[in-house]
Amino acid sequence: MLEEKMTADRLSTYSDAVFAVIVTIMVLELKAPDQSGFRALWPLWPTAISYAVSYLFIAIIWINHDYLMRFVDRPTLGLIWINFVHLFMVSFLPFATAWIARTRLASSPVVFYAALFMCIDVAYNVFEHEILARAEATRVSASTRRMARRRSLLVLCSFTSAMLVALVAPRLGFGLICGALILHLQPEAAPGSGMVRSFMSSARAIVKDRILRLRNLFRSSSTNQ
Repeated sequence: MLEEKMTADRLSTYSDAVFAVIVTIMVLELKAPDQSGFRALWPLWPTAISYAVSYLFIAIIWINHDYLMRFVDRPTLGLIWINFVHLFMVSFLPFATAWIARTRLASSPVVFYAALFMCIDVAYNVFEHEILARAEATRVSASTRRMARRRSLLVLCSFTSAMLVALVAPRLGFGLICGALILHLQPEAAPGSGMVRSFMSSARAIVKDRILRLRNLFRSSSTNQ
């Protein structure tokens, strides 16, 4: 059992190292302006936005990858190769990020960017299916498997739509890419449901707190009068 777990840990560790290298390459693409004023930063907005979105994408990939690896006891040869294909797709992210930044979100680069996200998502879906299909039913419920399939299909359709939209409206296509990433923020939840519930709970708590403060303030002012 220890030997099997070490094999899974090696696969996870190697993937983590690749993700770290990819982020490092993207950071090296960030060039500081020659001017000293803050106005010199404004022309760099495509670089900032593209870097932020790509960084978020890698963070989401790592979170979901780490979540899935918890169900792996002994990786099969097929799973290892699928993981390599997935990492190969992700390794193109610094190139795509630099291209859309230098062309200020032009049509062709954004189309390529969306197509890359779509390819990465396809590879991830195969990786996810391979793991969940072999996971024990006691560790992954049937409802979780169904939600994973539905979310995968929804995200894939979103990236495909973004790619097509970017042909005529690249910035709108880029926005659709950003929207699709939200669906993968919480790996174990249904599409967006966990995040929406969390947001609504936080919003209700804030509203209740503000109402309580106003009520206490009104009571104290009435008492003072």
